[in-house]
Order: sequence, then C-alpha cells, then structure tokens
Amino acid sequence: MANHKVNIKDIAKKSGLSTTTVSRVLNGKAEAFRISKASQEKVLKTAKELNYVPNQYASNLRSGKSNTIALMVPSLNNPFFAEIASRINTEIREHGYITIISDSNEDIEIEKNELRQLISRNIEGLIIVPCGSSWKHIQEVQEQGLPIICIDRYFEDFDVPFISTDNYEGAYLTTKELISMGHKRITCIQGVPKSTTNVLRVKGYMDALEEADITSHSIVGDDFTIQNGYLETKLILQQEIKPTVIFTLSNTIAIGCMKALKEENLRIPEDISLITFDDHPYLEYLSTPLSCISQPVKNISKIAVKFLFRKLNNEELPINKVLLKPQLKMRESVKRLAVD
Repeated sequence: MANHKVNIKDIAKKSGLSTTTVSRVLNGKAEAFRISKASQEKVLKTAKELNYVPNQYASNLRSGKSNTIALMVPSLNNPFFAEIASRINTEIREHGYITIISDSNEDIEIEKNELRQLISRNIEGLIIVPCGSSWKHIQEVQEQGLPIICIDRYFEDFDVPFISTDNYEGAYLTTKELISMGHKRITCIQGVPKSTTNVLRVKGYMDALEEADITSHSIVGDDFTIQNGYLETKLILQQEIKPTVIFTLSNTIAIGCMKALKEENLRIPEDISLITFDDHPYLEYLSTPLSCISQPVKNISKIAVKFLFRKLNNEELPINKVLLKPQLKMRESVKRLAVD
C-alpha cells in the first residue's frame, strides 16, 4: 500500500529476525539482552533500507520525555521576534530537541490558551516573551514543575529567570544623543504601553529629557505594529508645531512611520529625522540607512537556551536576571541641528 508506514514487523519479516529482537535493537536495549553485533547490524541496515521512522509518540509514552521545547512570542510578524525564534530554534536543535513555536498575537487570552495547549503536548520546557502585565497563568505552570525562562519582556516581581536588553539605557542614551545633536522636539511613538520593554524605554526617554531641562514631550501610540506607526505619524504631521525627530520604539513602528512620511513627501532626514529601537539587516539598505538601537539577539537567545537546559538538568543557575547592553548605531537618518 502506498500509504503504509513501515513498522517493526516489516523489519522483522525482511531481516528474518523476531519482532522482539528488532524492537530491542531499535530501542537501544541490544546490549542488555546480549543480541549479537551481526543481528544488530542487520536490523539497522534493514531499517535504513525500508526508510523506517520511529514512532516518537510511542517512545515519548515509554520514556516520559518529549525532547520538545516551546517558544512563545507576541508576534512572528515582528522581525525582532522572528529573529529570536530562528536563533532559539537553532540553539535548541544543537541539544537534540525540537521547538514548537507559538504566537500569542499580543493577546493575553490567546497566550493563556496556547500555554494550555502546549502543556498538553508534554513539552519539557518553555521560553516565553510574555505579552501582558499578568503572570499568574505562567506562575501556575512553573509551580507544576515546568522549567520556564522569560526573554525580552519580564516581570520584576515574578521569580522566574529572564534575559533581556537594558531597554532603559538604550532609550536614555539615544535620547541624550538626539539632544546633543540639537533636537528638542522629540516625539516618541511607543508600543504596548504596559509591556516591560515599553515602560523602560519610555522612562529612559523621559529621564533624558528631564535632565536636559526639556519640559515638553510627546508620547503617542499603543502597539508594536506597522499600522500604529503609520497612523500616529499621520496625526503627528497634522500638528502646527512638528517634531524635528521621531523616535519609534520598534522597527515595525518605524516601517509604518516611513510610509506615512513618504506619502506626505517628507524626506529623511532633510525634513524630519527618524530613529528606532531594534536593528535589522534591511535598515542599512534603505535609501536613507536608518539609525537604531541594536539589541544583542544572538546572545539573548544563547543565554536563554543555556539557562533552560541547566534547569532541565537540575543545575543551579549562576544568576537569575541578565540585562545585556544595547548598541546605538547612528546612520544617516538623523540630522544634526544647530545648537542654541
């Protein structure tokens, strides 16, 4: 039959050995039952010839292990989270595990439901970028014994290891740099207001303005999406007094911002400057390369996976909270103004 899946009976029939012998060899128990090397080789050769694929589900039931890790992010449409997913998947593969990747769509109810579904698949660990300000559902899963690591976003009062960028420092240093370049009218287009990353970036922006005795500020927006960047930029451009620079808190917001500026025939940076949080290779190849705060995605991913497998092996973690330094990359999208 064309759809027949090869099983141990097929291997036994072709090899001339018993199904018990075949089963013991394929399950790594040949030595324990003193099966000869010749028989072992015969079983393995026949299995290869028949393109035998082990029944992983049955194996999981016997061992109680799934060799599966779950990764949950707020949006795979966001290049930042897509890169994280790619790098974490690569790191987990190095350990002989597979990754189930889930997208919560920045919706706490979807996150809760997806988490229940993932638990039912007997995952062995979870790496999560939480989308909301509530962590009770994550805590309940952790209390059941599932190893969990938070990345990017996290909860200060929730006792779970996290790895993130120092978002406060990134926004603070960026705003100070803009001020040093003569900018005083700096509008910030933010993402999800209550997310940890957004809260810290906004605080860094505000503190830098306050230190420079700049009392006027503008924070708009409510989502890490292209549409948010587009709509908020359209509204900003209707103001009588426009900003000299727009600081977007994600590169998805920046894409929407650039679209709106182009529609209004405004040039970057001649007419208005633009800088964003999050780097991506495409930013360098725009007609005007976009300045950004780059996050160490590779190191965040590596440390997260290393921490998770230490927990899986019941090893103590050296530290529970890791904040990595961002890098400010000034390109051609920010114009230097005359300083008063």
